Amino acid sequence: MKSLGKHLLAEYYRCDENSINDVKKVEEALVTAAEIAGATVIGKSFHRFEPYGVSGVVVISESHLTIHTWPEYGFAAVDVFTCGDHVDPMKAHEYLKAVFKTQNATVETILRGVLNIPDLRHKPGGSCIKGSCEDKKIG
Repeated sequence: MKSLGKHLLAEYYRCDENSINDVKKVEEALVTAAEIAGATVIGKSFHRFEPYGVSGVVVISESHLTIHTWPEYGFAAVDVFTCGDHVDPMKAHEYLKAVFKTQNATVETILRGVLNIPDLRHKPGGSCIKGSCEDKKIG
């Protein structure tokens, strides 16, 4: 099935508390995970909460990776959203699972923007499908 992107949602249980509470380690892990997956990193922002917890985002040309950690529970929630076919979000997931020493993980992948031609008003490039639209703007 053709889609515009893949959205991987992972939950990591029984993680190493120190790994998921260190903002620098978490940032380095997400950037490296993006690169291992084949993505192009274009920005990042991370924050450590008091007394514990880290949230962060790595913006990639192909979409983003995010994380929210609860070290007091040994838990981290990770999203890897990628567009196109050249990035493999599962590679990012496997790397992060190992880095955070996760003992139990769940993962679900959702296809985003599943293409169903009758639902599209325009073809890429602005030309109308079957001449069904009056202007060249989407939306």
